[in-house]
Amino acid sequence: MATPRPAATLVSSRNWMREGGGHMVLCKNKVEIGNSGLLVFVSNHEEEASLKNCAEFAFSLTAILLAISLMILSQDGLAQTQMVLVATGSTMPEPLYVLWGDEYHKLHPETQLRYLAVGTSESANRVLSGTGGDLGGGDAPIPEKQLKKAAHTAVELPTVLVGIAVFYNVPGNATSIRLSGPVLANIYLGKTTSWSDPEIASLNPDGKLPDLPIKVLHRTDGKGSNYIFSDFLSKLSPEFRAKVGKNVSPKWPVGAAFSRCQDLLANAAKTAGAIGYAELRCGEKSGLSMARIRNAAGEFVKPSTENISDAAVAMESKLSDDFRVSLTNAPGKESYPIVSFTWFYVPVHPQDLQRSHAVNEYLSWVYASGQEIAQAQGYAPLPPSVLQKVRAKVAALR
Repeated sequence: MATPRPAATLVSSRNWMREGGGHMVLCKNKVEIGNSGLLVFVSNHEEEASLKNCAEFAFSLTAILLAISLMILSQDGLAQTQMVLVATGSTMPEPLYVLWGDEYHKLHPETQLRYLAVGTSESANRVLSGTGGDLGGGDAPIPEKQLKKAAHTAVELPTVLVGIAVFYNVPGNATSIRLSGPVLANIYLGKTTSWSDPEIASLNPDGKLPDLPIKVLHRTDGKGSNYIFSDFLSKLSPEFRAKVGKNVSPKWPVGAAFSRCQDLLANAAKTAGAIGYAELRCGEKSGLSMARIRNAAGEFVKPSTENISDAAVAMESKLSDDFRVSLTNAPGKESYPIVSFTWFYVPVHPQDLQRSHAVNEYLSWVYASGQEIAQAQGYAPLPPSVLQKVRAKVAALR
């Protein structure tokens, strides 16, 4: 009696690479993954690559594999259909999106979700070219010019609110430094280079800061946090807007770049004089101090779930039907000034109606139970009026 072939095992690209990879062969109509099993799908290409030596191939191919419906053998030998949806997007909301996928799968065992953190810019490119899986995502609205030239259209739906905190490493008792948009702009323009600069001293009259060089840290190109931070600075500094600009890939004149917020924060923690920015939840456990940022009302505030929500509520009247709105420097004494939505990029004309239905069912859950989970995890959920509009937009996609 022939030994039955083991069922295929599917892992994320990140886990595959961390566990040492393996050998994958892509042939027409099938993919062999080591000796573990067979995944069947339609392909017009023949390629062979070692995952250990070709990370980009592994990542792209895993995305393709995840995006198909699998026939998985159950313990009794009967085949059962399982839908695996793929979302690409930014690293900022990754922990929440992975948790959403896990919780949704518990309620809907027939549907799995896999999130591939490729970055805001890359996710938008993939969705608009038709290669971004079932959902995209990012921390910036897709540029109008890019939308007009796109081969495929997408709807942008806000998921939660995020706040960008400014972290610093200044020895001594400087645990509550105050900074303004214009001062931050000058730091990131390379004009303000010392923590004892008069501009910074004037904002912090109660404490003397050391004569210590400022070490500027920022993110690499294509990151949503770049967009949010540069959007805020561009509103407060005409010079910054002209020389650097509001973009996922700003033209930073100074500073060291880091792809992951965790790497930026780790470098800041060991570099005296460092300053950098990261999503609030990413940096809360870094041990670094957070600056108080001057808001539009002239108040200096540290980011929190509450004042991130306050900023969104203050901007509700300016919210358009396409949700493409900037929330930075919002009015209100309590509003934290460096706030944004993070968005799903949803393909408008998916080719597979079954997958489209599965995506819509998932989105309906995100804007119900998913919001409660987000709040429990320390994220600022969508304000009720915004949530109502998003739900209506999701219903119209069906």
